[in-house]
Amino acid sequence: MPRVVGVKFENTPKVYWFSAETDCRAGDNVIVETARGVEIGVVMTPPEEVDEKRIVAPLKPMLRVATENDLAAHAEHNAKKPEVLRIAGEKIAARKLKMKLVDAQYTIDGAKLVLYFTSESRVDFRELVKDLASAFRTRIELRQIGTRDECRMLGGFGPCGRVCCCASGCEFAKVNIRMAKNQNLSLNPGKISGLCGRLMCCLAYENAYYTEANKLLPKTGSRVRVEKEGGERVEGTVSGVNQIRMTVRVRTENRDGTFDASDYPIDKVTKLDASSAADDLKVSKAEADELRHMED
Repeated sequence: MPRVVGVKFENTPKVYWFSAETDCRAGDNVIVETARGVEIGVVMTPPEEVDEKRIVAPLKPMLRVATENDLAAHAEHNAKKPEVLRIAGEKIAARKLKMKLVDAQYTIDGAKLVLYFTSESRVDFRELVKDLASAFRTRIELRQIGTRDECRMLGGFGPCGRVCCCASGCEFAKVNIRMAKNQNLSLNPGKISGLCGRLMCCLAYENAYYTEANKLLPKTGSRVRVEKEGGERVEGTVSGVNQIRMTVRVRTENRDGTFDASDYPIDKVTKLDASSAADDLKVSKAEADELRHMED
């Protein structure tokens, strides 16, 4: 079985696997070969043998445990970053390109400078690359990223008060408008979007629960039979559901002609037809057109 080590890089919560021929421990700084060049990362999981079915071959190698010279070079590159971003920003402005510079990263040997940017459209940056290569005298790579990647790299706090999901180690999830509707959330962009302007990643985490809960709960507007205190059974109309408490709000008519709206646990409610709360989850064309830009 192949022997691998899990390594994490700056500005990314994901752990990547590399083939490991050299011993190292969790927390060690190591030098690895990546598609971008030779980079420095931190060992998250020490070398171990794993089943070949769990990895995607071929694996890039871990070259060595970082030396003092490697750490000094990494610190020097990080110290240059503000100046690199300033100069690159000036070059972009001079070319009048519609792109937003996000981050700059040198490979550990300084042989390549990778600049990350966002843009709403494709950008012809061939002349810009020449300007940057002349300014920094190294190989330049410009990499366009999405708004979710930008949020991951820059970090921040979500409306829940916690670090953004994308920056805390969670995998990106495919999120869509139906998930928000599924959880009975208002389709207000300000309420369901994260710092990146896209639908919040966390909408996907509990979606499976809400999907199953909605299958059990009756549809709003449907007729049901409820069991009141004392054992009395009456029919009424569903005016709302609570997927967390698994309760149903039912509007019933009293004998004196007045109406009462009360919450009943799901085990006290009997559906009178085959409908369910899941039938209420269709996204209208107007809603879809308005919020389509927020989806992945």
